[in-house]
Amino acid sequence: MSRYRLRPSAGQEALLLGHCAHARYVWNLCVEQESHWRPGRPKMPGFVGRCRQLSEARAAEPWLAAGSVIVQQQAIRDHDQAMRNYYAGTHRRPSWRKADRDEGFRIVHLKPHDVRRLNRNTGEVRIPKAGWVRFRWSRQVPQDAKSLRVTYDRAGRWHVAFAVVPEPLPTPGNGQTVGIDRGVAVSAALSTGELLHAPGLPVREQKRVRRLERKLARAQRGSNRRGRVRVAIARLKARQRDRRKDWAEKTSTDIAARFDVIRVEDLRITNMTRTARGTPEEPGRNVRAKAGLNRGILGSGWGLLVRRLQDKAPGRVEKIHPAYTSQRCSACGHIAAGSRESQALFCCVACGYADNADVNAARNIAAGHAVTARGGFRAAGPANREPQPVLLPSA
Repeated sequence: MSRYRLRPSAGQEALLLGHCAHARYVWNLCVEQESHWRPGRPKMPGFVGRCRQLSEARAAEPWLAAGSVIVQQQAIRDHDQAMRNYYAGTHRRPSWRKADRDEGFRIVHLKPHDVRRLNRNTGEVRIPKAGWVRFRWSRQVPQDAKSLRVTYDRAGRWHVAFAVVPEPLPTPGNGQTVGIDRGVAVSAALSTGELLHAPGLPVREQKRVRRLERKLARAQRGSNRRGRVRVAIARLKARQRDRRKDWAEKTSTDIAARFDVIRVEDLRITNMTRTARGTPEEPGRNVRAKAGLNRGILGSGWGLLVRRLQDKAPGRVEKIHPAYTSQRCSACGHIAAGSRESQALFCCVACGYADNADVNAARNIAAGHAVTARGGFRAAGPANREPQPVLLPSA
């Protein structure tokens, strides 16, 4: 999507917030309907059936009828697509949307004359009920955009994103393969020896976040002071998130343009970042340390980098089983936990080969070597083909 900073007036902002509330209300109604379904009960209504229910609700509730039917119907459409993704096994089950957190709505059937440029830095987009809303013209708006999404984040910023399917980057045709090892200290290590770090908040801004969080803990719930502190924290977090997205976009573009084949570890990030809190009956251990590790993983942009690589280099990204890639020597193939002397240093106990630990793992990934529990390794191949076991060379 091509995203732009939206600049609504005070009156338009109130209307846009109303659209967000209507979309959230309709979405949550769909989630509630799905939560009542049990095996053996009649099938849930589809998009057409829920649109009929929406018409009845608009006739009964004037506040809902005052909103845009396009916005409300698209909330049903979005939930329908989310359920399809869930049953396909590619996404989680749709959950509740919360006020001040999941704010946004979608508009479809966008026409070329619904977007116009006013001057060098300003454009306008037509939004139902709100009329022409200005946005910052930071780059050319795609002419083939058929829909748009308006979002409102916790930092108080409005954005409009025009939905287009970007063209994949052309294959360089040089036959080169790169392996990418993702970590916390080093966000992405390439088999070429490059160490890439996802940007975050500098020390000065980290101290400000901690100071504001202490101030937030002392503020009375529901007070104006607490609201101002929450917005200040959200703005700093949004700055960090924007930097991470910008890094992922530039890094993925550079990698996709330089290499024919891109190999990454097949990591289950959702499972890796689960909380260790446990339950009151069985409390977890090392909860604070695990929470810090989770923040480091999420702050490194592991999933975002691979997702953008798959978008820009479709069919050229291969996922390798990560077993023992950090303990295998990329020079002789010997596997030993003692070779990993520290987080940053790898020194093979068999042949004496020494290198950065993340770069060594990246070279194993580039070669497609993932060690199995039986002592062999699996060679990389297309996603729809099961790799064949091959014996490791002796030490």
